[in-house]
Amino acid sequence: VINAKTTQPSSMDCAEGEDVNLPCNHSTISGADYIHWYRQNPNQSPQYVIHGLRGTVNKSLASLTIASDRKSSTLVLPQVTLRDTAVYYCVLRGAHWDRRGCTCAVSLVGRRGDTVGEQSREQI
Repeated sequence: VINAKTTQPSSMDCAEGEDVNLPCNHSTISGADYIHWYRQNPNQSPQYVIHGLRGTVNKSLASLTIASDRKSSTLVLPQVTLRDTAVYYCVLRGAHWDRRGCTCAVSLVGRRGDTVGEQSREQI
């Protein structure tokens, strides 16, 4: 079991066409832990979005910026649409995460006017 904890906002309010910056704090991250992001739509399994160890990682649908001290990171969702409304998980995993488990936090991203509830989860 790893000791690292992740925290992120319980919800983000945004409008279509905006870039959304979804922060995640992980102040006790170890040097070997990768930062992974997943998104989950209702009644579906989580889907991989992006991951990284340090610096900035760019993909077509998202980018991940990791602070130089690795204690925080930001998932950037460019020009969101209603289809981007989902639960987003920030997860820390080591190189051998299958033997160590993971901790995660969750944020629900919705467009302005939607009612979004608070949700949190921790896995060990």
